[in-house]
Amino acid sequence: MVGFVLTGHGDFAVGLESSVRMIAGSQEEFDIVPFHEDEAGEFPQKLTGTIAASAERNGGVIVFCDLMGGTPFNQAMMNTQAVPGVEVVAGTNLPMLLEVLTTRVPDSTTQELVDCAVEAGKEGVAHMVLSVDADEDDFEGEGL
Repeated sequence: MVGFVLTGHGDFAVGLESSVRMIAGSQEEFDIVPFHEDEAGEFPQKLTGTIAASAERNGGVIVFCDLMGGTPFNQAMMNTQAVPGVEVVAGTNLPMLLEVLTTRVPDSTTQELVDCAVEAGKEGVAHMVLSVDADEDDFEGEGL
């Protein structure tokens, strides 16, 4: 199975993990490493340790980051050089995570899941406009 590591600034990873758990339940091989300013000195070691442990257990790891160019992303990218089988996806959103978590099966490849994540992340962003003549039926469906 491909392991997932979620990281980002502040409580980004904590919040997304909480939302994932609420919607899809607890997930296997899904670790979070928050980046807090007051723990900045320990962050690289925590992230590296989490990635390395996941890679050892799973062979492949995808690190999901909040944004490109920030400390979590930069540290994750450094791990791609040190740990085989590590891929990094930036711009993580909830639709992306839910899709890759529900798509992942034991024989999924890292590349398949990276491609799935990027596509789901794009599709999960939309601009919706409420029409003044919308019927109540327009809003029926599943949801929490």
